[in-house]
Amino acid sequence: MAPRANWKGFLRLSLVTCPIALFPATSESDKIRFNQINRKTGHRIKYLKVDADTGEEVDSDDIIKGYKVDTDRYLEVTKDELENIALESTRTIEIDEFVPRSEIDDLYLVRPYYIVPDGKVGHDAYAVIRETIRSLDKVALARVVLTNPEHVISLEARDNGLMGMLLRYPYEVRNAAEYFDDIQDVKITKDMLELAKHIVEQKSGHFEPEKFEDHYEQALQELLDQKRKGQPIAATRKPAPSNVFMDALKQSIQGGASEIHQGEEGARQAAPQSGLRSCSAISALSAEQRYGRAYRCQPGANAMPHAARVGRTSLSINRPSIRRSSSILRR
Repeated sequence: MAPRANWKGFLRLSLVTCPIALFPATSESDKIRFNQINRKTGHRIKYLKVDADTGEEVDSDDIIKGYKVDTDRYLEVTKDELENIALESTRTIEIDEFVPRSEIDDLYLVRPYYIVPDGKVGHDAYAVIRETIRSLDKVALARVVLTNPEHVISLEARDNGLMGMLLRYPYEVRNAAEYFDDIQDVKITKDMLELAKHIVEQKSGHFEPEKFEDHYEQALQELLDQKRKGQPIAATRKPAPSNVFMDALKQSIQGGASEIHQGEEGARQAAPQSGLRSCSAISALSAEQRYGRAYRCQPGANAMPHAARVGRTSLSINRPSIRRSSSILRR
């Protein structure tokens, strides 16, 4: 089934106008959804609209909108009154201005739409508007009414079409200072920062959304498949939470313990049998392996900087440095 347009109307840039349709650019229709049912009968639950005081069911024709001004006091607003204040932009998206995309804070982004020509006419005007936006390397700002409220919408060229993004109004965006001002100003050690950066470098890559997996949705599907087949449902144990940040970083680095051990063995075999043997062994290790080795020898010491320094040391280092490096390995 072809998707249904959420909105149809006209797109206008000064004297250039074309009929368009808005389609949601995202969908959650493939997600698993549940219904509420009666445990005893297996029938679906039905909700009735009842009067909060009398408990009697209320007919839909008798239900109107009300704005609460005080306890149990409302201003009644009828459907006709709302229609009387309907905005002129209901069926027209008129471009007001053009701005750089980089100036739009992500906090203001709400929902994306694909904007396409509606019908066989208007493709020329649509192409003119699209290529004008593309050539300026900016986004157009306009207004559109969807389900009564008026929204600000940004328009930008995307492939052979236009993408619209609904934007929030300033009063809908909360001030970050209300939340961030209470964050403690903690002192971050150089070791912690270097360790975290090392992890980030190892995990750096490119944005590839096709790799994203909805693990909860997959687990739900597996659960439903097991229930269809009448298979027993095994309970899973969740790992105990940990709030020790430094320990978590160290475990991330030391996750490949076997790799570190193999690197040490190879380095020891390749090193000459002399007073420089220990230093050469350390130099042959990667930064991750040096850190893991040094940390196991001196858990309470600042092992990362020391291991990094040893890795950079040449054969011309003085004897005291060699003795210190050797003593670490002998432990």
